[in-house]
Amino acid sequence: MALALQQVPINAIYSSPLQRAFITATIIQEKLNALPERDAPPLPPVIAHEQLLEIDLPLWEGLSRQAVESSYGELYQTWHSSPERLEMTHGDKNEPFFPVLSLRQQAVEFWIDLLGRHPHQTVLVVAHNGINRCLLSTAIGISPQRYHTILQSNCCINILNFPNGWEFGAQLESMNLTGHLGHPLPQSKSHQRVRLLLVRHGETDWNRDQRFQGQIDVPLNSNGRLQAQKAAELLQPVPIDFAVTSPLLRPKETAEIILKPHPHVPLSYLEGLREISHGQWEGRLESEIQDLFPQSLQAWKSAPATVQMPEGENLHQVWERAVAAWTEVVTSAPSGSTGLVVAHDATNKVILCSLLGLPMDSFWSIKQGNGAVTVVDYLDGASGLPSLQAMNITSHLGGVLDRTAAGAL
Repeated sequence: MALALQQVPINAIYSSPLQRAFITATIIQEKLNALPERDAPPLPPVIAHEQLLEIDLPLWEGLSRQAVESSYGELYQTWHSSPERLEMTHGDKNEPFFPVLSLRQQAVEFWIDLLGRHPHQTVLVVAHNGINRCLLSTAIGISPQRYHTILQSNCCINILNFPNGWEFGAQLESMNLTGHLGHPLPQSKSHQRVRLLLVRHGETDWNRDQRFQGQIDVPLNSNGRLQAQKAAELLQPVPIDFAVTSPLLRPKETAEIILKPHPHVPLSYLEGLREISHGQWEGRLESEIQDLFPQSLQAWKSAPATVQMPEGENLHQVWERAVAAWTEVVTSAPSGSTGLVVAHDATNKVILCSLLGLPMDSFWSIKQGNGAVTVVDYLDGASGLPSLQAMNITSHLGGVLDRTAAGAL
């Protein structure tokens, strides 16, 4: 992991005081400081923080999952289906508490303390599966009912950006990156699951120029084709069974490049996956839109669900058609299959907000880089809650940070 983080300008490292996390953090700190090519001041010692302790499940500590299912069947079912309702007793007084809700409060208290200590700095946090889920969830507003919706692998990397501190929320840049461990994609534990690989198209010249393209059919540029080729190399070992794309040229070309190592996989098109129609904004730079539509542009940045694009769409319309298209893909996918879905920035964001139970105004809480890969599993069929296995993987494009152009939509 230290090698994966060597180009990241880390200012401090915090860890759970439990030894499995603290030793991991200390090894990373020592390895980073020992790297001869690392051009940065030595990292200070790891700081142990009580609010990074793992979830407290006193009845189940030391038991295997099979033993918990056998001895606490009804309680385990609550844990699986409604984790926010799981109640246990703790301590000599047998005081009742809700482990997931308590852990979320712990996560909030940690964020407030950390962001107060380290404004505008980069901090590495090393903790555990449960507390990591709550750190991510509370940062972007995922409800406690979705506790099991996000996956955390051992030694994975997550990236959160707090551009304006705790009160204004975070952007989830990437989640559950495991490429540095030799696993480009998280391994699935179920052979019956449906897995969807959600990809944003490669870069266009308009992305690079930060020009709003919307439904204007802009092709990939040379870097965009290279990004698609890198995504193809990442996904080459994956047995893809079917593929769907937006009919616009940039995702279609991205999908075709990814599918070259899979020549027998048919590619189909879904109109619902088209990018948002920006109407009169399309073809314009942000500076031009600022001059012509200053109030709408400001609202788009702060409350995107309130904006009606002039002669274009609003997010409600995009949400309705994109989520319907995604649902069509999921319900038609055979059990045990893996599908490729290639679309756009706004389309992918509203799909992910829907999967995570986030409102439309959380649109900017999700990042989708050009050529990025997101992995979604349905472990209990189309009617069950999805599991976000990894999000916005761009490590195949160079480093753990998303350095793609992103640009206007």
